[in-house]
Amino acid sequence: MLNLSSAHYENRKLENHVENRTVHTLKNAELNIFETHLQASQVYLRFPQPVLASMIKGKKVMHLDGSPAFGFLPGESVILPSNEKMVIDFPEASVSNPTQCLALALSEEKLQEAVDLLNNRGTKQNGLEWSVMDYNYHFTNDIAINQILQRLIFIFTENHPSKDIFSDLLIQELVIRILQTETKSMYLKKSLTDANNDRISYVIKFIRENLTEDLSIELLSEKAYMSESNFYRTFKHELGSSPNDFIIEERLKVAESLLRNPRMSVKEAYLASGFNSFSYFCRIFKKKKNLSPTEFKEKSNIFG
Repeated sequence: MLNLSSAHYENRKLENHVENRTVHTLKNAELNIFETHLQASQVYLRFPQPVLASMIKGKKVMHLDGSPAFGFLPGESVILPSNEKMVIDFPEASVSNPTQCLALALSEEKLQEAVDLLNNRGTKQNGLEWSVMDYNYHFTNDIAINQILQRLIFIFTENHPSKDIFSDLLIQELVIRILQTETKSMYLKKSLTDANNDRISYVIKFIRENLTEDLSIELLSEKAYMSESNFYRTFKHELGSSPNDFIIEERLKVAESLLRNPRMSVKEAYLASGFNSFSYFCRIFKKKKNLSPTEFKEKSNIFG
């Protein structure tokens, strides 16, 4: 989860109990830190630039045009087009437990630069170009996105003569990772409803239905009717991870779900999730979850 730097607390002024705003401005981006110390509802907010909002602490309920209201929790982000209206409720904020959220307003020029970089390396497998999202997209941060946001908090609040350069590079990576995350989400949805009309969606469906099988690049590229090199390159370019990494991610999802079942042993979860080495399963699970499978199971049974 994200944490605010000590420099933020040293320099910020707490003037409002609802959405107290601290602003850090660089050449191509603006970091806003919002803190709320009282319960409130129907708080209105709008930015003239595209913005990434990411929860740090507490809970909000977000009301966005064209979308059902949703709970907004730490570890989650939403990206919004310019001038998009947000109406926000704070059901749990208090002086002892304030709600904290960052809003990163982005230069449209820098957004387009990141999109152009992706397109220079190749369009999507359906022939469409990458483009800046013109709709709301709510997602859970992965480890890489979370680390970039944490680094940006530090850069914006430190006093360094090159921080504009640092932030530009990080924002470019952040935008590319978000676009790939959104594309992955799209393919996962299509794999459930319309997989036969899209090569990558069909392969994702095949992977999810055959996780306990030997899923080689040779086999998957045959399913996609693509050469091995083209399939691997296309998959990684669009989803931001290699086919092997995606398979591991899906197997870990299955293992995590099974470990939450009190009647399922760690060994049974390992066998049912498709890993072929118990030691590797334990090592990769701990790396991704910061808990061993046994520790995760014990914790899930206590709090689940």
